[in-house]
Amino acid sequence: MSILETPPLDHSPRLVSADPATFPLPTSRQEEWRFAPVDRLTAFMEPHEDWGQVTAGVGPYVSFADAPSSSWLPIDRPSAVARSCAKTVIRVDVPAEEIVETPIVLRLSASAASAYGHIEVSVGRHARATVVVVHDTGADISGSMVTNVADGADLTMLSVIDGPAVHDQLWQWPTTVGRDARFVGGCVTIGGRFVRVCPSVHYAAPGGSAELLGAFLVEGEQYAEHRVFVEHVEPHCTSNVIFKGALSGALAHSVWVGDVLVRRTATGVQTYELNRNLLLTEGPRADSVPNLELETGDVISAGHASATGRFDDEQLFYLQARGIPESVARQLIVRGFFAEILARIPSQEWRADVLHRIEQRLGMAQDEA
Repeated sequence: MSILETPPLDHSPRLVSADPATFPLPTSRQEEWRFAPVDRLTAFMEPHEDWGQVTAGVGPYVSFADAPSSSWLPIDRPSAVARSCAKTVIRVDVPAEEIVETPIVLRLSASAASAYGHIEVSVGRHARATVVVVHDTGADISGSMVTNVADGADLTMLSVIDGPAVHDQLWQWPTTVGRDARFVGGCVTIGGRFVRVCPSVHYAAPGGSAELLGAFLVEGEQYAEHRVFVEHVEPHCTSNVIFKGALSGALAHSVWVGDVLVRRTATGVQTYELNRNLLLTEGPRADSVPNLELETGDVISAGHASATGRFDDEQLFYLQARGIPESVARQLIVRGFFAEILARIPSQEWRADVLHRIEQRLGMAQDEA
């Protein structure tokens, strides 16, 4: 099954399909793959019967199914392969009017060295919840996290990719936001060898709000790519995108692409996207591509910004002048660089968890007694 949609920043049809054969093999000549080392991703492009499945522990609101039930259709070949091969679907269902105070945590695991994953998160009308997905699977993974926020609901969802830099992960993260609903989606990418996460937001009714946050550390030979697509089709909605990354090592490479498309029908919207990259050493490459397309001028506000730079020498001098060693001063600056992102994570527990992971990578975490 395939459908043609209008793509961001392009007037040609965009193909979406559940059939992998519908999509050609990606090449660096294609816009959506022009930064990625596609020659390293050939295993994700074809189905493998011997690949395992991604699962998670049993808990409140968590259940499992044998096949995906959402109507979402993949947008590229690897996500179509993963959807067609996903035999274990992790479901999180929060009933209407339910207020869940404790974060629902999915600690993913894989049944083989390579696996397919599919997660479906649904939050009912006027419900509120926080969902945390921890991707420390110790495997190569291709999958999707399909998210639905019903009318008047409030969902915070955090994706944490950590672990050694030896595994590859590709994830699609499509989210539908209902009338007057609120969604906060946070991507924390610290580990992995090759990581590609593609969050997207579609508004199903007026009044929805979405905030997409990202914090990533890329070092050594790591590659991290985040592709954001926000499609405004309904009036009086808001979107705010903030992604920040720090890079070190001559072969470290990050890619951030932010596409915001405001349709003709989406009057009275507010949208903004921001990407900041901090180079900790000589040599890393940070590609940043913000895109904004307006089909209507009847908007409240719309804008984007992007910048890549090195340490602020004045900040470094200020700290060193007060007796702080240079290495510690650099670590403190990086920690402060991510403060804006961390402050927007509602859960105090998971703010602390993400900060601890960042501190470990920076060599700042103290050994536990």
